[in-house]
Amino acid sequence: MDSSGRNTPMTENTRVKLGAAPGSRGRTTIADVVVEKIAGMAARDVPGVYALGSGFARSMGSVRERMPGAGSGKSVTRGISVEVGELQAAIDLELVVDYGVSITDVAAAVRENVISAVERMADREVVEVNITVSDVKLPEDEEDEGEERQRIQ
Repeated sequence: MDSSGRNTPMTENTRVKLGAAPGSRGRTTIADVVVEKIAGMAARDVPGVYALGSGFARSMGSVRERMPGAGSGKSVTRGISVEVGELQAAIDLELVVDYGVSITDVAAAVRENVISAVERMADREVVEVNITVSDVKLPEDEEDEGEERQRIQ
């Protein structure tokens, strides 16, 4: 009842305010693997990055990929670990770079590309991107890999 004694419906407490922003009407959670995949793709886009992950991890992944039922293609998240919070993310990457490139320039470009991609796509502030260069891809390594692949088949 209002002050005049009439019954008036109370709609203020039972309805969603139409002016409320859509972003305030729920919560979005982003899984760590999503940020790992974004970071992996962004890192691979940088010229001079041969692969992600250590030589051992790549070798084990390649053996796993040959097993029936083991999934298709190489893992996008190999060599990447992340910590993702509600507002921020921290990323660790392990890279193999091509021989002859400036490692510091490649690392800076990877860091910049990863930060840009994660902040744009996942809307998380990237507080740090730690990069470990675990190997250098030498030109003669490609010939050795070809011979090893033929022997394994």
